Parts: sequence; structure tokens; C-alpha cells
Amino acid sequence: MNEEDAAQVRSCLEGNTEEMRALVARFQSPVFGLCYRMLGHRQDAEDVAQEVFVRAFRSLHQWDPTRTLKPWLLTIAANRCRTFLSKRSKRPVPSEFASELAISQSPEQLQDLGEELQNAINLLRDDHRTCFILFHQENMSCQEIGDILERPEGTIKTWLHRSRQELASTLRQRGIVPEVRHESR
Repeated sequence: MNEEDAAQVRSCLEGNTEEMRALVARFQSPVFGLCYRMLGHRQDAEDVAQEVFVRAFRSLHQWDPTRTLKPWLLTIAANRCRTFLSKRSKRPVPSEFASELAISQSPEQLQDLGEELQNAINLLRDDHRTCFILFHQENMSCQEIGDILERPEGTIKTWLHRSRQELASTLRQRGIVPEVRHESR
């Protein structure tokens, strides 16, 4: 049990507005970061992050004090982002993965590559995309992602593997990355 989390939640439940502000300040960055990476648009991320804290305060009495608070908040954030995305037809995702695909590209080529990668990420199933973003952009472990998405760690590993395969296939089909040829020996 995290004593700092438990004490802060108790104070919030007692109506301590200063402690509520402190809780928001403490977790605003990871919640907003996740929302921004999942939604790809600053204003949408700000709106959803605000909604996350409103929902969290309404449901604070349901938090399990044997668990840390951050994964609980990020679960709410991921769920709110998925709901938001399901209501929006176009789902932009940041193009930060471009650097992993091409190191010695011009800025224009990197931007094009980033857009192609973003488009490919958008084609992933919602659960695969969320898992991919949490792992590669939020640097979370498979266990942490499993806690947030309420799935077993093995499922998370499978989703990561499949999302990578799907991205590679999509990028090969579009001619973004070369076809890998295995020579027989």
C-alpha cells in the first residue's frame, strides 16, 4: 500500500480542496501525457484529462487502497480516451515513432514518415493501439499496461507483438520500409 496515496485520497474524500488541487498537480502530467498521445490533439487531450479528474473525484471512494493511485487514474484516462476516439472519425496519433524507422532522413522525409506511421497506427484495433502507445511512448511495462487495461500480462504481450506485425506489414505494403528477404543458406 502506498501511504502517500492513501493519505491524499482520505483528505480528498473529507473535502479538502487543497489536497484535491495537490492530487491534480501530482498526476496532471502523466494523465495529460497519456491523453495527448492517445488523442494526438492538445485541446482534446486537455478536455479529456479534465474529465478524467472529475470522474476520478466522483469515484474516489471506489479506489482500492492496496494499489497505487497512478494506474487507477491512467485506467480512467485510457477508458475516457477510448470513448472519445469512438465518437471521433479521424484519430490522429503523434508521429514520434518516426525516429525509430529512419535515423538519417531529412526533416521533410521524417515528417512524411511520421505521417505515414501515424496513419498506420490509426489502422490498429483500439486495444492494440492503446497498448502500443502505452508501451512505446509512455514506457510502461506489460504488467502496468495489463493493470490499466485490466488484461493479463500475456494478452498485453500478444497485443504488442500483433501491433508491431500489423504496423510492419502496413508500412511494407505502402513502400515505407523495404521488404525483408530471408536468404536460404
